[in-house]
Formats: sequence, C-alpha cells, structure tokens
Amino acid sequence: MSERNFMKLQFASRSENESFARVTVAAFVSQLDPTLEELTDIKTVISEAVTNSIIHGYDNRPDGTVTITAQIDGDTVFISVEDQGAGIEDLDLAKQPLYTSKPELERSGMGFTIMENFMDEVEITSELGAGTSIRMKKRIESKKALFN
Repeated sequence: MSERNFMKLQFASRSENESFARVTVAAFVSQLDPTLEELTDIKTVISEAVTNSIIHGYDNRPDGTVTITAQIDGDTVFISVEDQGAGIEDLDLAKQPLYTSKPELERSGMGFTIMENFMDEVEITSELGAGTSIRMKKRIESKKALFN
C-alpha cells in the first residue's frame, strides 16, 4: 500500500467518547493488518491521549473538542490527538513516570510513559490556555513478512 490514506475525527470532550475514539482509530489502522499486540498498543495510546485531553485539558467539561487525525503512509501510521484546553504548565514534569496533576482522581501518571513505550516516536507540544497536541508514529510490521 503505497498511497497515503487519512482520517479526521472530532468529538465532544466526554469520557464516554474515549472508547469510540479508540475503536475508530483501531478500525482505520486495521487496513495495515497489524498484529494483535500492535493494535492493542495503538488502542491503549489513543485511550491515554484522549483521557488526558478530557481530564486535564478540559477538566472533565463536556464543552471541549478533541480532534484525532491519523494517516497511513506505506507501513507507518501517524496519529495526532489535539485539544484546545488548559495546556500543560510543565511538560518535562508531566512526562515523568507516576507524576499526575490530579492525585485525587487516583490516576497512575503513566500516560505519556505508556505512549512513549508503545509508539516509535512521540512528540508533545502544549501551550497554557491554548491546548495540547500529541503526535505519534508507529511502523506496522507486515504479518506476511513474519511468516516468510
């Protein structure tokens, strides 16, 4: 598959939309015939990124918008998750394992760490009061190549 393919999805910052986003991106990526592990990795990072947008970016207010774009180019998928929420005050601190700005919610603080471990590349940009953008890249191994 040498032609580029892409999708764009926008939805309200409501927690019930997290599973919708995860399944939609997984269905789009499925055309690359990923392994179950690759598909699970992608679903997990989408869940983490969308949940961060909803909980931290919009403070659980349902009036925000989360935007996901995904592009397939050859055997690689590029995914971005963006919000126009609060932004991240200290990105270096937020990327530290186990750090959470909302300990009262009993969150693990592992979202960015999970994204960085499950994807080949992760780039996070954020501006206070303007939102956060998470851009990720993952090469999908061809199942056909695994069996030859």
